[in-house]
Amino acid sequence: KKIILPDPSVRSVMHKHLEKMGEVNFDKIFNQKLGYLLFKEFCETMCDEPVPQLKFLEEIRNYEKLENQEERRKSARDIYDNFIMKELLSNTHNYNKDSVEFVQQHLAKNEVPTDLFEPYIDEILLALRGELFDRYVESEKYTRFCQWKNLELNIQLTMNDFSVHRIIGRGGFGEVYGCRKADTGKMYAMKCLDKKRIKMKQGETLARNER
Repeated sequence: KKIILPDPSVRSVMHKHLEKMGEVNFDKIFNQKLGYLLFKEFCETMCDEPVPQLKFLEEIRNYEKLENQEERRKSARDIYDNFIMKELLSNTHNYNKDSVEFVQQHLAKNEVPTDLFEPYIDEILLALRGELFDRYVESEKYTRFCQWKNLELNIQLTMNDFSVHRIIGRGGFGEVYGCRKADTGKMYAMKCLDKKRIKMKQGETLARNER
């Protein structure tokens, strides 16, 4: 099922609404998956200069998720070589000296704590949230963000949005079906209650509470 986005002209109305709700700031948008992906697209396709901070941040986030010590050591070494040492050698590493020393001291002892690159995260976010974010808000990628947010506000689900498969459970007032959402393909459990059965067993309050 195809999702139809509203016309791009909805941008001005949605921008005012998002501003009123306090949603037009770097942290709110960057920490949403949709906002992050569109910001990333903007940096990769619409910026005159490359934005290596995004890739650096992604690698740090991936490193933080690793639980195996050996994998973390390898990842830490790769990040240091590709994003720190390479830039230090070319004098393009525009980060605080303390951040560099923090990482170097731990790696010298073969220590790889989860927060090894934590000092870099604040600096990366500071670099992204400045003029770069202002340009993003002026771009067509932010217009696309507004289109999606408008769709989110006005979405109304009906049975036509799902393809229902088999019964996966039964209860006192109805059945639970396995179903697939037509536009995303994700599987859900859909509970269907029988109003006659609810009324007969005087379960209206229970049904409302459950909902």
